Amino acid sequence: MTGSANRRPSETDRPVVVVDYGMGNLASVMNAFARLGQPACLSGETEVIAGAARLVIPGVGAFGDAVAEIDRRGLRQPLLDAARRGVPILGLCLGMQLLLEESDESPGARGLGLLPGRVRRLSPGMRIPHVGWNRLEGVRDVALLEGVREGDYLYFVHSYHCEIEDSLAAAWVEYGLRTVAVAGRERIWGVQAHPEKSQVTGDRILRNFAGLAAAARGGVAGEGVCLK
Repeated sequence: MTGSANRRPSETDRPVVVVDYGMGNLASVMNAFARLGQPACLSGETEVIAGAARLVIPGVGAFGDAVAEIDRRGLRQPLLDAARRGVPILGLCLGMQLLLEESDESPGARGLGLLPGRVRRLSPGMRIPHVGWNRLEGVRDVALLEGVREGDYLYFVHSYHCEIEDSLAAAWVEYGLRTVAVAGRERIWGVQAHPEKSQVTGDRILRNFAGLAAAARGGVAGEGVCLK
């Protein structure tokens, strides 16, 4: 037989693995990928994370509770190893904050440290939490934001924001202060908003991420098996 029947599946054919560490809007994220027709599986198994082609870290809740669960379940090292192999990783809302080093919300709790920076509380002069739609500003030409334009809207629900160097910021919003909405480098990215609830713009970001392939340096470790 010839043609597609003999074609070896590429990394972008393989499911996105949504990391289940016991916290987060897991159903909404999974539903978003299903709506896009993108294969995705939900797993908190270390062997699945070790073999993933792309990883999404969702999150709703407190920074300290989240990192405690990641450590309790033994997921920190598999996530760090995946990042070293060049596996694309996307943090959503609290998941973006977990990519950084530390947070004012939970002093002493260690983030994953995949991006340099600290999580700070939003401006006390504004209504907290920040809930609602905001326009993107300063949108940069990066693969994750392909097709996303200046002025497009994303939906936010958060009380803390990522303080990160300007060179890593790919888009901003104004909410009492200029706040990073999207940031990252190489294959590590975070979105402070909830793209799974952000309609057209959010769908575009998730679709763009699903199309990212692992770096040539090492690729992925193995196939992994998605477990529900």
